[in-house]
Amino acid sequence: MSKQFASHADLEDKVVSFDKLSDNAYAYTAEGDPNTGVIIGDDAVMVIDTQATPVMAQGVIDRIREVTDKPIKYILLSHYHAVRVFGAAAYKAQEIIASRDTYDLIVERGEQDKASEIGRFPRLFRNVESIPPGLTWPSITFEGEMTVNLGNLEVQILQVGRGHTKGDTIAWLPEQKILFAGDLVEYQSTPYAGDCYFREWPHTLDTLAEFNAEKMVPGRGPSLQSAEEVRKGLAGTRAFVTDLYTSVNNGVAAGKDLKTIYRETYDFMKPRYAQWVIFDHCMPFDVSRAYDEATGYDDPRIWTAERDLEMWKQLEGN
Repeated sequence: MSKQFASHADLEDKVVSFDKLSDNAYAYTAEGDPNTGVIIGDDAVMVIDTQATPVMAQGVIDRIREVTDKPIKYILLSHYHAVRVFGAAAYKAQEIIASRDTYDLIVERGEQDKASEIGRFPRLFRNVESIPPGLTWPSITFEGEMTVNLGNLEVQILQVGRGHTKGDTIAWLPEQKILFAGDLVEYQSTPYAGDCYFREWPHTLDTLAEFNAEKMVPGRGPSLQSAEEVRKGLAGTRAFVTDLYTSVNNGVAAGKDLKTIYRETYDFMKPRYAQWVIFDHCMPFDVSRAYDEATGYDDPRIWTAERDLEMWKQLEGN
């Protein structure tokens, strides 16, 4: 019998922080749980990533209402993962924005991803019954870039390359040099790479570095409050992705099977990264995707609840 997903043992509530990055920008973080970004203009509020359920999203709304009564008009989805999008209904926003690539991924695999993630993360999907039927659909899609004016505040919404998913989207406040990176960047938290592009992700991070951001909201982990912390976040994510893929690719080149590569890669990565949040949970998914990419699956295969269990049994079973 295989053991449960590592995340099933993660049942302790996290301490929420609501960090002010500027008069217009805030970061809602919770000790490595998925982050939410908030941008406030003179006329409207934009929320970047919504939390996993409407009940959990209410915690974000409560914090927003502590600092502004302006309407929440826009939601930006940094990517399609269920843990990021299914709180959307709580905000009653006028528009939900996503890249066209993210929209296409919702069409292709949204239902399977929803079932998969709910099975993986029981604590993050508390009050799952509050999620409305169906999927969270963007009302506005874009390719490459677009700009939203919240009232004397320009928000640039950009795709700068594939990494965590093919649809990754960032928000950028150019005048304030504040970047909302989604799961392209994690800080003190293990990157989930089950749907990623390992060979492209480091280049995308290099592109992000060229923004010379002075503050950043990563996908997980505390907000980054200085240019030096931003550099550390970028470098740490880049190192993890590169180290893991190099280990797996070397194993494939040597003709080793997936389970052997998993154990060797886990042992290689543990001294360097085991202290990061959700390390044990992410590693089987990350190595599985790296193995696929190294053996010719250029695009990520769809995770289903059934595939999750089969993979976990294969890699973590006795």
